[in-house]
Amino acid sequence: MLKSPVPTDVWVEFAKCVRELMSQSKEKRPTMSDVAALAGVGSATVDRVLNERGNVREDVRKKVIDAARSLGLRRQLPPSYKPTIRINLILPRPTLPLLASMAEEFKKIARNLERSILLQVSTLADEKPQTIAAALKSTLCDAVIVYAQDHPLIREAIEILHDRDVPVVTMISDVLGTRRLAYAGTNQYAAGRSAGFFVGNMARQGGPAIILCNQLGFQSHAQRVEGFRDYLKQNAPNIEIARIVEGLDDRSRSQALLETAFREIPDAVAVYNVGAANLGVRAAIERNILNERPLFIGHELTKYTSQMLRDGIMTLTIDQSPRLQAQFAIDVLLDHFGYEDVPVSSPYVSQVPIVLYTAEYIPTDM
Repeated sequence: MLKSPVPTDVWVEFAKCVRELMSQSKEKRPTMSDVAALAGVGSATVDRVLNERGNVREDVRKKVIDAARSLGLRRQLPPSYKPTIRINLILPRPTLPLLASMAEEFKKIARNLERSILLQVSTLADEKPQTIAAALKSTLCDAVIVYAQDHPLIREAIEILHDRDVPVVTMISDVLGTRRLAYAGTNQYAAGRSAGFFVGNMARQGGPAIILCNQLGFQSHAQRVEGFRDYLKQNAPNIEIARIVEGLDDRSRSQALLETAFREIPDAVAVYNVGAANLGVRAAIERNILNERPLFIGHELTKYTSQMLRDGIMTLTIDQSPRLQAQFAIDVLLDHFGYEDVPVSSPYVSQVPIVLYTAEYIPTDM
């Protein structure tokens, strides 16, 4: 008989360790009873939910699914048992180019979603905090996607919806410090720094820069301004921000305020529009008030900004990928409500990129 190269007592100890590991593995494997205990229901209810036997309220079904997932018991549910989700997309001032583009992208995505996912679009005539807050609090949907400024009324409304188990996804501009489920959008600070990079490196000489925004109550606008300012301070101290104009994304108001700024700061070398009203910027520049035509950097690729790029009025536009924002917002909600095979998972971190366009690179369909 061949003699084992390993002593018998070593094999015995090894076998003992294997049995212990297998025992621990079995102990850690979640059971139906574990799911039932965590969800606060009976095992029969868990069985009905996981095996699609019906007769279970939607709130109970969700508790069971959440408990199963938290324990690591991830099971593919039959499509017919997926919950109906009503998503309320709240869009103030939908005629603004970016908001119109976002609405269109959401509608395109909705056409390819399962029938159990319903998209309701609520358009608001203005973006006043009280208007948006009222729309948030009055929604009857299961989830909300909203574009809103950072304001106490908006914060209160998001908290109220959270307490009602209605998740809120902010898009384009975030409302930090609230219990919103996620933010779908780009890194606005990085976008502002990118604008600062191009102004700092393309301006022929130093001088004043003028910023146009909606208002700094919008987190997206405030962060773009902050990024722009920080880059110039750190890398191009010969260019200073001489004025920040709050045009409220209104073309006529923005044009008038810019023309006043141009008369008072005729040596301005750059204009950075962090919001909408690009047509107002164009009109003000074409009045030829400034000593020389300035660098003009703005946001969003639209039929208007693409034409400004072709005409040499706009130097660069920074686009925030509305289609990807819309898709991320929808994906977050699908994952939150338990749909399988969604390409995102909690904690939800938006990685939507910015895209830079110049006169040398404009899509043929714009």
